[in-house]
Amino acid sequence: MGLDKSKLKGNIEKVGGVYSALRRVRPESRRDLGNYVKVFLGIDVPDKKICGEHNSPMDYLWYSFSSDFDAEKRTNADAVVWANRGGGKTELAAIATLLDCVFKPGCQVRILAGSGEQAGRMYEHLTGFLNNGFDELLAGAVLKGKCRFANGSGVEVLTQSAASVRGQHIQKLRCDEVELFDEKVFSAAKFTTHSKAGLTAGMEMISTMHRPYGLMQRIVTSAKQFGTPVFRWCMWEAIERCRDRSCSQCSLLGDCQGKAKKADGYLKIDDCISAMHRASRAGWEAEMLCKRPSREHVVFDEFDPDVHVKSVDYDANLPLYRAIDFGFVNPFVCLWIQVDDEGVVRVIDEYVRSRATIDVHAEQIKERTPGGEERVAATFCDPAGRSTNDVTGTSTIRELRSLGIAVRYRRSGILEGIELIRRAIRAGDGKSRLVISPRCQRLIEAMRCYHYPEGGTAASELPLKDGLYDHPIDALRYFFVNYKHSDKTTSRRY
Repeated sequence: MGLDKSKLKGNIEKVGGVYSALRRVRPESRRDLGNYVKVFLGIDVPDKKICGEHNSPMDYLWYSFSSDFDAEKRTNADAVVWANRGGGKTELAAIATLLDCVFKPGCQVRILAGSGEQAGRMYEHLTGFLNNGFDELLAGAVLKGKCRFANGSGVEVLTQSAASVRGQHIQKLRCDEVELFDEKVFSAAKFTTHSKAGLTAGMEMISTMHRPYGLMQRIVTSAKQFGTPVFRWCMWEAIERCRDRSCSQCSLLGDCQGKAKKADGYLKIDDCISAMHRASRAGWEAEMLCKRPSREHVVFDEFDPDVHVKSVDYDANLPLYRAIDFGFVNPFVCLWIQVDDEGVVRVIDEYVRSRATIDVHAEQIKERTPGGEERVAATFCDPAGRSTNDVTGTSTIRELRSLGIAVRYRRSGILEGIELIRRAIRAGDGKSRLVISPRCQRLIEAMRCYHYPEGGTAASELPLKDGLYDHPIDALRYFFVNYKHSDKTTSRRY
C-alpha cells in the first residue's frame, strides 16, 4: 500500500497545531512547570535539595512563576537568589522572564545586570528560547535589547546607570550579578516595580556572594528583616549524579561526602574537579560551595561567629565599661563591655543610631545601662569629641558631661587599636579573649565586613572608612586602647 503523502502532511500539521496549542497552556503545578520547561525548552531544572539549609533551583523558578497565580495573593514577589558559579542562575532567570511574558499578559520585565555583558547573557538565553517555537507569540522582530509579545508583555535590557533605571514603571525587575552593581544604580532600581491588576511587582536580586562586605552580603542579611525569601543553592544542587566513581579516589571527597550520589543536576563532575584544582580554597568555598565569601580584604579575617559570638549577659560582679563613637549622619555607637577574671572581653550590648542629638543619645545610654551610672567604671570615647562645634559653641564631650555621662579618652592610631582587637580575637597562644553577645548585630556584622580598600595591600593601607562598618569598630577600638592605658587616659572637667 502506497504512502498517502497528503494525509501524512495533514497529520504532521495537526500534531504541530496541538504542540503549538499546548505551548500556550499555563502550568498549574510545580510538577507541570518542570515538565513544561523540559518539553518546550529542553531543560531539566534540578529539583533536589542536597544541603540541609539550601533550596533547589526549581524552588526559585516555581516561586517566581507562581507569584501571580497563588490563591493567597502575595503583596510582593521580591526574591534573592544566592547560588554558585555555573549554577544556572542567569538561565533560570531567563526562563522566568519567558514564562512571565507568555502567561502574564501585559507584564513588563526589565533585565539589569552588573555589566552589559552579563545582561546580554540573560537576554541571549531568552532570545534562544524564542527559537523553540515561541517566536509565534511575538509582536514584531526581536531587537538587540528588547522584544514585545502579542499579549502586551515585553522585555528590555537596561544599562547600568541611574538614568536608565529612573522613570521605569514595570512589574518585574531581574538584577543579575547584583554584587557588581553600582550602589547608586541599585538604590534607584528599588523604585521601579509597580503592581497592576493581576500582576504582583517583584524585584529579583541574583548573584554569587563574592565579598563578605559587598552589596549581596547586605541584601542577604537584610532579607530576613523584610521577609524576602532567599533561594540559596550550591554546586551540589546543580551537579550531575555520581554513578560509577570511587569516592576514595575523587578530589571532591572532602566536600562531597556522598552528596553527588544523590544529586540530579547538570554540572559535569570533571568540570567541578578542574575548577577546584584551579581555585584557592577561599575562592572555591565562596564561588562553588556558597559557604562564605573570600575574606581576602577583611581586616579581622580570624573572626569566627561560631567562636566569638556567644550569649553573655551583664555580671554585677564585674566592672562595666562603655565605649562611644560619635556620629550624626553616620551612626552614633555605644558599646557596653565587661572583662572577666580571665581577661576575656565581653561585649554585652550595643546602641547604634543616626540623626539624633546628644541629649537623645545620653538618655538612651543611661536608660540601657544595667545598674545605672554608678555601676559604670569608665566611659571611653573618640578624642575628636573634644573639638568645639561652630554652631553650638561647645563640644560633644562637654555636652555628655553636662548630661551626667563622664567620658575619658586617649589619643591613639587606628592601627594600634586594630592590633589590640586582633590580639583579643586570637592571641599568640592561640586563645580567644573576645566574646560578643548576639544582641550586638551591628558590631558582629562590622567584625565580619570591616575591610581594606580593594586593589591595595592590607599591610600598607588603613581600613576603608565606609560610614557603615567603621563606626562600631571605632567604638571597640576606643575601649581597647583606653582600657590598656587606663592610667594615662584623659578625663577633663569643664
